[in-house]
Amino acid sequence: MQTKPILTLDDVNTILDAAQREAEASGWTVTIVVADDGGHPLGLRRLDGAAPMTAIISAEKARSAAVARKETRIFEEMINNGRPAFLSAPLSGLLEGGVPVIVEGQVAGAVGVSGVKADQDVLVARAGIAALG
Repeated sequence: MQTKPILTLDDVNTILDAAQREAEASGWTVTIVVADDGGHPLGLRRLDGAAPMTAIISAEKARSAAVARKETRIFEEMINNGRPAFLSAPLSGLLEGGVPVIVEGQVAGAVGVSGVKADQDVLVARAGIAALG
């Protein structure tokens, strides 16, 4: 039987805390979601002033990154580069801002961020993941 890394509650809080610090340092109002490897939410943090819709979008970005095992920017690039048929894929978080959490070469979960420009969402997500060490 194989074993796999999983995100603990401490890991989730570490990611959320670091991502929040990154967002606040830049004055960004975002929502951050951490999901497990099946895309199920483990934690959500909606910063003061973040639009309610960001909670939905960030959760879908995290889910898509987790189940697809890749950054959601890849899907956005595929669609923008002439493959609109990908819009029919059974994923709804196809915007940049979902980043998988890779531990020991395996996807343990993902982080989704929404609320600012796409590249800024990614910076916040990556800052959270980097805090895991």
